[in-house]
Amino acid sequence: MTRDFDIAVIGAGIAGATTAAALAADYKVALIEAEEQAGYHTTGRSAAIWVLNYGPPDVRVLTGLSREFFLNPPPDIADGSLGTHRQNIYLAPAHQTAALDALIAQDLGIVDMELAEVKRLVPALVDGYAVRAGLEDNAFDMDVAGLHQGFLRRMRQAGGVLLLRSRAGRIERRNKSWEVEVAGGDVVTAATVVNAAGAWGDEVAALAGIARLGLVPCRRTAAIIDPAPYAVTHWPMVQSAAHEWYVRAEARAKLMVTPCDETPMHPHDVQPDELDVAIAIDRMQQALDIPVRRVEHSWAGLRTFSPDRSLAFGWEKSVPGFFWCVGQGGYGIQTSPAAGQLVADMIAGRDPGEAGNVIAAIDPMRFRV
Repeated sequence: MTRDFDIAVIGAGIAGATTAAALAADYKVALIEAEEQAGYHTTGRSAAIWVLNYGPPDVRVLTGLSREFFLNPPPDIADGSLGTHRQNIYLAPAHQTAALDALIAQDLGIVDMELAEVKRLVPALVDGYAVRAGLEDNAFDMDVAGLHQGFLRRMRQAGGVLLLRSRAGRIERRNKSWEVEVAGGDVVTAATVVNAAGAWGDEVAALAGIARLGLVPCRRTAAIIDPAPYAVTHWPMVQSAAHEWYVRAEARAKLMVTPCDETPMHPHDVQPDELDVAIAIDRMQQALDIPVRRVEHSWAGLRTFSPDRSLAFGWEKSVPGFFWCVGQGGYGIQTSPAAGQLVADMIAGRDPGEAGNVIAAIDPMRFRV
């Protein structure tokens, strides 16, 4: 069966969902997803905290522009706020004071914090681990599932179609239109293809006969532990100033810990590495006196970076009608409201407003020079 659309978005994670939702009011949109559920590989495995200072300058612009959307989302997206305030504390041992100074110098809301106040908020802090600390008070937990489902719902209500279990096997341009043949043999035709395939972004481009950008999928590992005897529900997020580990409350009474690993690997259904879990716990225990009797659960996700770690949004110049929306790294959720709207505006030729200031920096053709 052949189905005709204006735009085919490949990848139904948060990038594809926000883009499709922003386009569906004006175009006939197909959102094509290889898996049985949208957001299976990366969106559904996010650590889910909004941090303004995280990422390169282009990311920070879109993160800042997305803040109000999380805190006061439109009623068709969510009934209430998608953000819950959580302070973010940076601990600096002696060899990380320069890293803390660099964070503070960005003038994005991080300020010095007394270690006695850290100890009050996080009583597990090991005396002598840190010589200084920084506080970021404008961070918040994000309701990723609520956000993602809200955008999928908006897309469907505008007439967009979500095609699950539809892995692209052939992408070919014919007669000024793209043909995307999916699992089972059905064909989607569209004038424009949006590559929002995350870790599979270069593979999707290759299917279309387009040169790869050099995207690098990286494994990020996390584990859930019981922090008893501590009650951690209202603890701030705690991390090293050099971003070598962090912990945050999970499911109210539990604690999530990660070594902030970025291990390059091929795109696949990535699983946690036991050594990374052990490294995460060891780094945490140098700072926090929390006995770990067992790991209750561990998982991993893929964070995919462009060669220079900035976003890669824009038209492919070698062939008409192919738009890149990749390279979100670990920033895809917190930038998604503004990023999806920016991509839609670029495709539609609309004025993207303040977000347009980053377009030159994120042009994927910079990697073809």
